[in-house]
Amino acid sequence: MEEKYQSLEIVEKNPKSGVSYLVLNRPSRRNALSHDFFTDFPKVLYALDDNPQVKVIVLMGAGKHFCSGIDLSILGSTSSAGNSGSGESLRRQIMAMQDAVTALERCRKPVIASIHGACIGGGIDIITACDIRMCTKEAFFSVKEVDLGLAADLGTLQRLPFIVGFANAMELALTARTFSGSEAKELGLVSRTFNSKNDLDEAVRLVAQAIATKSPLAVVGTKMVLLKSRDLAVDQGLDYVATLNASRLLSPDLTEAVMAQKQKRKPLFSKL
Repeated sequence: MEEKYQSLEIVEKNPKSGVSYLVLNRPSRRNALSHDFFTDFPKVLYALDDNPQVKVIVLMGAGKHFCSGIDLSILGSTSSAGNSGSGESLRRQIMAMQDAVTALERCRKPVIASIHGACIGGGIDIITACDIRMCTKEAFFSVKEVDLGLAADLGTLQRLPFIVGFANAMELALTARTFSGSEAKELGLVSRTFNSKNDLDEAVRLVAQAIATKSPLAVVGTKMVLLKSRDLAVDQGLDYVATLNASRLLSPDLTEAVMAQKQKRKPLFSKL
């Protein structure tokens, strides 16, 4: 955890809470996503996932914005590489960037996106891979890629339809229009909106800490089942969760949860 990253920072506001804050830390560039980000992001998520003290991760942006998208310097260098090299090389580069975003879903711990200011382009790719999304009413969003002559290629077109519905995702992606935090709530992109950044921070803290009090095994299993079931038929999803719980029901967490309720005390769950 002591490793320093170029565009990211890990903040432990309350080390005993089980909540770690992962901060996009390029405020002077509105947290635009650099080459360093795509290298470091999966490493940081793996480190947090592997840390038994971490139960929930809050992803947020430093400064006035969450994320203004991919740094245009990356697009410039990628375009140059594509003109001078093979299409397969460019494809592999895009897939590596996709993999960095998908690391959010591979992470066993729940990730809450706390969004204020701009959430543009690559920012949408990131939040759609998070497990919970909250924002300020003044936050603004845009699936911006068509304005740059591109189709969004880091996950938005695959994940957004599951979140806001196919028709809404199609309209947002084809128009690249800007929409507010309030509309994001109406669309279902975020679960809650808040009048101020302070209100958002406090609400996210409370939600994260509430999740952190649950059985880590149960929380991880719930995230796994929901993500897996997204790609399965109902009967396949039921079979998957039955297999999962067949092993989880043998864990001491179930016994501890029952005993804690009977004794009217807080449960003491095992760490992952």
